[in-house]
Amino acid sequence: MDPIAIFWLFLILASLQPVLQRRFLEISRQRALSRLASERGSTVITLIHRQETMSLLGFPIFRHIDIDDSEGVLNAIRETPPDGPIDIVLHTPGGMVLAASQIAEALAEHRGPVRAFVPHYAMSGGTLIALAADEIHVDPHAALGPVDPQLGGYPAASIVTAVEQAKEPEDRTLILADMSRKALRQVEEFVTGLLERRMEPERARKVARTLSSGVWTHDHPLMPRDLEEFGLPIRVGVPAEIHALMRLYPQPRGRQSSVEYVPSRPPAPVRLPGSGDHERT
Repeated sequence: MDPIAIFWLFLILASLQPVLQRRFLEISRQRALSRLASERGSTVITLIHRQETMSLLGFPIFRHIDIDDSEGVLNAIRETPPDGPIDIVLHTPGGMVLAASQIAEALAEHRGPVRAFVPHYAMSGGTLIALAADEIHVDPHAALGPVDPQLGGYPAASIVTAVEQAKEPEDRTLILADMSRKALRQVEEFVTGLLERRMEPERARKVARTLSSGVWTHDHPLMPRDLEEFGLPIRVGVPAEIHALMRLYPQPRGRQSSVEYVPSRPPAPVRLPGSGDHERT
């Protein structure tokens, strides 16, 4: 066979491989979702943002909760029977307050049971969505996070603190501080409304203020023990099928994974001389 033809055939196959792999993953996801929905008798929704190392031409690409996500989730909720259960799998760093609030409001108003599953993390807007669920299932080492608003890449609470400490703040800083106060109040009121469905109003307001007022840095992980202290409907443990589903959403990588492992196996039984059929491990 002509070497040039072989070379071009190789290039064609190499270019098709990512497309075929992506298509195979899409089919596998749909099958896994259908199987999971059938086993659980629910509408299973995924909101998964793999973004940690994605890049294009060396520039990082970040994925967050956006209006496309809220449109997709709202469609799924509308197509679910009013009393039908909903299971939503969350793996996200957060995103637009508008989009996350739309999803949270729709889930909170759904008559049927709503369960959120967090196998690894659901920060910021992801936490806002989780708070709308009747049950929040988290892996023992999974995390939610604070929901304090961010303006222009800065925490709203820090902007307010900065303008209060500045001797002669600029007009732009004063405007940002005014917007920050509004954003803090709006998020606190929204979270309070979500929590009042299962808490006393006073406790709901206290927890909402803690989560939204900038007590911690925005990326501070709130682990299951922290979440239980807030009185949230936490269930520690995520079904194995949810973890299996997450493996069908691999992180796109331009480099070899930095983590590799081989699962340990129990040691083989040791047969002692003259012991007959007795074994010791």
